[in-house]
Amino acid sequence: MSLSSSCSLALLVLFSLHLAAQGRFTALDHIRPKASDKAQGRAVVGLLKRLLGDRSTEFIVSVNRSLSNDSLDVCELRSTRNNKVVATGSSGVAVASGIYNYLKYFCSCHVSWSGDQLDLPRPLPRLSGVQRISTPHRFRYYQNVCTFSYSTVWWDWSRWEREIDWMALNGINLPLAFTGQEALWQEVYRALGLNQSEVEEFFSGPAFLAWNRMGNMFKFGGPLPQSWHVNQLYLQFRILERMRSFGMTPVLPAFSGNIPKGILRLYPAANVTRLGPWSHFNCSFSCSYMLDPRDPLFLRIGSLYLSQVVKQFGTDHIYNTDTFNEMTPPSSDPTYLSAVSRSVFASMTAVDPRAIWLMQGWLFFSDAAFWKPAQIQALLHGVPLGRMIVLDLFAETEPIFSYTESFYGQPFIWCMLHNFGGNNGFFGTVESINSGPFKALHFPNSTLVGLGMTPEGIEQNPVMYELMSELAWRKEPVNLSKWVSLYAIRRYGSTDEHLTAAWVRLFASVYNCTVPHYRNHNHSPLVRRPSFHMNSDLWYDRADLFKAWKLILEVAPSLMSKETFRYDLVDVTRQVLQDLTTTYYQDIITAFKNQKLPDLLTAGGVLIYDLLPELSRLLNSDRNFLLGTWLESARSLALDEREAQLYDMNARNQLTLWGPSGEILDYASKEWGGLMEDYYAQRWGLFVHMLVECLDSGRPFKQDAFNQAVFQVEKGFIYNRRRYPTKPQGDTYKIAHRIFLKYYPQALKRL
Repeated sequence: MSLSSSCSLALLVLFSLHLAAQGRFTALDHIRPKASDKAQGRAVVGLLKRLLGDRSTEFIVSVNRSLSNDSLDVCELRSTRNNKVVATGSSGVAVASGIYNYLKYFCSCHVSWSGDQLDLPRPLPRLSGVQRISTPHRFRYYQNVCTFSYSTVWWDWSRWEREIDWMALNGINLPLAFTGQEALWQEVYRALGLNQSEVEEFFSGPAFLAWNRMGNMFKFGGPLPQSWHVNQLYLQFRILERMRSFGMTPVLPAFSGNIPKGILRLYPAANVTRLGPWSHFNCSFSCSYMLDPRDPLFLRIGSLYLSQVVKQFGTDHIYNTDTFNEMTPPSSDPTYLSAVSRSVFASMTAVDPRAIWLMQGWLFFSDAAFWKPAQIQALLHGVPLGRMIVLDLFAETEPIFSYTESFYGQPFIWCMLHNFGGNNGFFGTVESINSGPFKALHFPNSTLVGLGMTPEGIEQNPVMYELMSELAWRKEPVNLSKWVSLYAIRRYGSTDEHLTAAWVRLFASVYNCTVPHYRNHNHSPLVRRPSFHMNSDLWYDRADLFKAWKLILEVAPSLMSKETFRYDLVDVTRQVLQDLTTTYYQDIITAFKNQKLPDLLTAGGVLIYDLLPELSRLLNSDRNFLLGTWLESARSLALDEREAQLYDMNARNQLTLWGPSGEILDYASKEWGGLMEDYYAQRWGLFVHMLVECLDSGRPFKQDAFNQAVFQVEKGFIYNRRRYPTKPQGDTYKIAHRIFLKYYPQALKRL
C-alpha cells in the first residue's frame, strides 16, 4: 500500500469516528420513510378518525419531510381562526406525536392500553403562535422479540391496528415486525429438500415461537398448523402496510444459524454444533442445532431466507437477528467472534447491499462472564461501523454502553426493558429512565442514535411507557412529581387532588425502584409455587401504596364511568392484595414453625377462603384482567377443534408451567380472573392443607412430596378444558370498597 493510500485510509477512519462521536452515521442516511408525504398524511387522518370520530375534522394535517434537514423528526402546530388545529410534521409519526402532545397538554386527554380518556374541550383550546416539538433522537424503537409470544401472539388485525396507532401517537418509528416469518421459513426449508415432518418437528407452538426463533428450543407446543402460517402471513402484510404508511421503518427478521435437525440429513458435512440444554429443558425440546456462520451453507440459507423476506415483505433495510442469545459461543477467540458477525452480516448484504443489522445487546448482560471487552469488541467490529445498531436492552438497570466505550463505536439505542414475562404488578425505575437517556446522550464520544422500549410483555403499567416515550422528545429530564400530577389529570379527566397525591406517592415508591441490578420478575408468593423459601422482599414502603389506595378509593364513586379509572382501581387493589398475600404467607410459615395450629388455620383460612376469592371477584369485574379473553383469542384463530385445543394448551402452558414439566415455572405469571381461582388459589389451598395435616399428625413437611402433588394441580389446569368468561362480571366499586373495609385496617396494622 502506498503512503498516500495509507494516509487516505487513516483519514477515512478518523472521519468515521468523528461522525460516530457526533451521533451521526452516514451509513444510516438511506433509512427513510417509504411512503410519500401525502400517504403519511392520509394515515394520520385515518388514525384521528378512529380515535376521535367526528372531532377529527377539527385537525388539519400535512407531512412535509423538508421540515427536518437532519433526519430528526419535528412537528409544528398552530390554531386557525375557526378553532381548528393545523399540524405539519416531517413524518406521519411526527404529526401523530405532535397531535398527541397537544391532546395531552392542552386538552388533558389520554390514550393507553387500558382505555382512553378523550373528553375533548369544545372548541379546541387555542394555541398562541406556533407550538413546535422535536426530538434529538433519530430512532424510537419498540418491542422485544419475546413480546411476540408473551403479548401479541393471539392478536387479530383490529388489535394490531390499535397498537400501531398507539405507536404512532407515542412517536415510535422503528418497530420490530416479526409476525409471519415461519411461513417463509417453511418455503425455504422445503426448497432445501426437507420433508414436512422435519419442518413440523422444528417449529414450536405459537406461544413459544420467540424462543424457537432465537435457537433456544424447538417442537414444544407444536406442530404449527398450515392455517397458522396463512393467518400470520396475511396479518404481517397488513401490519407492514400500516407501519410504513405512518413513515415507520419496520425491522424484519434475518438468519441466525438456528437450523432444523433435518439439515444434517441433507448436508452431513456441514459445520453444525449441537448446543447444550436451555433453561432446564432437556434435549427433547432444546439442545438446538447451530450452523457455523463461517460454513458456506450459512450464506446460502441466510441469503435464501432474506431473499424471501424482501420478496414477500419488501424492505426498509434494517434486519434483526441475535447470535448466541442466552447461549455461550463455542470459542472466546476474538478472531472467531469477528468472523461470526462478519459472516452473519454477509448473509444480509448478499441480498441487500444496504442492510443494517439491528442486534439485541442482551447477550452481553446475560452471559457477562463470557463477554469481556475483547470479546464484545470483536463481535461488534466484525461489522463495519455504522452498519450495526445495538439495542442496549436493559439500560435503565444494566447499561452496557458505559463500560464498552459506547459499544466501541457502533450506534446504539438506549432501551427501557422494564417488564419480564408480561407479569402484572406495579413496577418502575422512574429516576433511572428520567436521567439515563440524557447521560447516554452526553456520554464521551456517544454513539447514541435513539431511545427504545423493549418489554418482554406489554399491557401493564401504562404510566411507564407514556413517560418513556415522551422522554424521546425532551431536551432534559422532567420534574417527576409535576409530570405524574399532570398524568393523573389527563388519565381520568379530573383535577381532584386525591388523585394527584396518590400518583405522586406511587411515583416516589413502587414506581421508583433504586435497588441495584433489580429484575422485575414479580417474585410475589401470590403467583409462585408455595414453599418455605419464597421471596418476600419489596423495594418500596407499603405505607405509600396503602395511602395511595385510600386516596383513589375515596374519589371512586364519581369516576367509575371512566375505564381508565376502573382499571387503576382494580390494579391498585390487586397490588395491595398481592402484598397482603405475602404477609399472610409469612404468618402461615411462622405458625407452622412454631407448631401453632390455631394460628395456621386462621392465617391460612383468611388467605384461602376470603382474600384470594375476593381478589378473584375483583379481577373478574374488569375486561382487562380476564383469562377468558386470552384463551378465546387463541381459540378464535383455529379452523377446527383440534387446532383450538392446541392453541388453548399453548396459551395456558405459557402462563403456568412454561414447558412440559415446569421448566420455567410461573415466569409468565398473570393476575387474571379465572387463573386466580383455578390455579393460584388451588395451589395455596393444597399447601395450607398439607401443612395442617403435617402439624396434626406430627409429620415433617416435605417439599418434594408437595411439588409432586401440586404439579398435578398445575397440569390439571392446563387440560381442564373449562371455558372462562370474556365479559366482566360484578360491580368493581362495590367489590373494591368491600375489600378496602375489610383489609385496609389489617394493612395498617401490619406496617
